Amino acid sequence: MRRTTVLNRQSRRFLPWVMWAWVFGVGLWGGNHPLSAADRSPVEAEVQSKVVKLYGAGGLAGLQGYGTGFIVSPDGHIATIWSHLLDADAVAVVLSNGRRLMGRVVAAEPKLDLALLKIDATGLEHFDLTRSAAGGPGTRVFAFSNMFKVAAGDEPVSMQHGIISARTKLAARRGRFASNYSGPVYVVDAITNNPGAAGGILTDRRGQLLGMLGRELRDAQSQVWVNYVVPAGEITPTLQAMMRGEYTREKVVDPLANAREIPPRTFGLILVPDIVYRTPAYIDEIVPGSVAATAKLQPDDLIVFLNGKVVGSVRTLQAELNLLQPGEDAEFVIRRGSELITVQFPVPLSLDEKQ
Repeated sequence: MRRTTVLNRQSRRFLPWVMWAWVFGVGLWGGNHPLSAADRSPVEAEVQSKVVKLYGAGGLAGLQGYGTGFIVSPDGHIATIWSHLLDADAVAVVLSNGRRLMGRVVAAEPKLDLALLKIDATGLEHFDLTRSAAGGPGTRVFAFSNMFKVAAGDEPVSMQHGIISARTKLAARRGRFASNYSGPVYVVDAITNNPGAAGGILTDRRGQLLGMLGRELRDAQSQVWVNYVVPAGEITPTLQAMMRGEYTREKVVDPLANAREIPPRTFGLILVPDIVYRTPAYIDEIVPGSVAATAKLQPDDLIVFLNGKVVGSVRTLQAELNLLQPGEDAEFVIRRGSELITVQFPVPLSLDEKQ
């Protein structure tokens, strides 16, 4: 289990005990006005009803098949982090009462590490995005997530206590690759950097939404794994636009309608054969000497976004490639194992140009 930077050497030996105390909801910090058990119970119950467990793609090669999300409308809109979990055609969503529904991805924004799901349900307890809170250094907080898949049915998700250590700009790497998100974050003194926790929430001591728990990352300078949260204010406008249907990223395009077809090989990419209707856009080979080879892309890498648009299959990738204009840039987001890689290639002025 990774250690936060604020723990000193003496306290690290007690880390396992601290972790379990946090998991089971025991407050471990001091303070002039800590929440009493009576105060905490209503807050916890209210927040728990707005957090969901997610189950989707994964389960192999160290990729967890579970995660966390939170309800942002009474009509079944659920916000979570964009990850491999959502590669499945549908994602199982388990509400706090144990009710199990199937959700679908309706929109995503990779630069915010954000996705919006929709389930067929109404009258749900939810976070009102217009009433989210803001915090700063010293703010006492609660973190809620389904870390380690502690909850599976109607059990409550894990609740941790901590404080906001700092508000800063993210400069981190996931493995050895830069994170897609590079905006403001809260760095928290709580061990939220755990499998399944990403997409969970941070609230203040009264249960108001502060932000979304980030993925497993480590600082690019210190190489220390960090516990960070994307502030609610950074994702609220995008979520609201997504819920209104004004943030559509995918387009239904007939690739034959564009006379200038741009094959993946233009960038040195040879994909797996398109043998079924939704063949995932996996790279089969890399053309030696191409821009893809220079970027060190590899066979078995999966193309998940092109210029911010979701790539659901080889066919949708080809359709989006056909929309590119000569001289503009093509930004690919690649998933390799549990890591996301962003690369950018110029679109040649002529398809005869060597890439």
